[in-house]
Amino acid sequence: MGYWKSKVLPKIKKVFEKNGNKAAAAEACKSFDGAKEDINKEFEEKKTELQPKVVEIYEASSADIKTVVKERTPTGVKKHSVEVQKFIEELVKIEFPGSKQVSEACSKFGPAYVSGPVFFVLEKVSTFVVTEETPTETTITTTETKEKEIVIEEEEKGKEVAKEEEKVEETVAEVSETVAEAAEPVKAEGEAEAAAPKP
Repeated sequence: MGYWKSKVLPKIKKVFEKNGNKAAAAEACKSFDGAKEDINKEFEEKKTELQPKVVEIYEASSADIKTVVKERTPTGVKKHSVEVQKFIEELVKIEFPGSKQVSEACSKFGPAYVSGPVFFVLEKVSTFVVTEETPTETTITTTETKEKEIVIEEEEKGKEVAKEEEKVEETVAEVSETVAEAAEPVKAEGEAEAAAPKP
């Protein structure tokens, strides 16, 4: 009985708590989804007032948070959950729309369990900050395009070289046939002379 209480029972409790947390987190996400329309309206009204504050918080954040804001992947939120929670708490201080509900949900369940609302807030944040980085993205795109063009040019050159080699092979084959055809009468004469009776 002592083994049951000390080893098995705590594991069973953990499983039920985990499932309870998931259900409660799902409920929190659902209620947040219901409030999205109001949050969007508030966001649009406060947009100009929020921009400098959001940019300031974003610039003061770690590189990990900047990556999470740009990419918004579940893995990133789970991996950097502590930083994400702190970032959202900073947004609460400037009264960023939706951040308070998300902060409370993150405190109760952790950012990974309420990733939908977290992504929603981060997406709103990204409208202020990601636009500044488009020149870099354009540069990367231009570089990739140039590299693709170089590869295409090299492939075309390779095809041209292959065509030239085919032409050379065809010419060599034609010359060989011509030589063989020219050699046949001479060979036939030689065979005829060899076959002729000697006096």
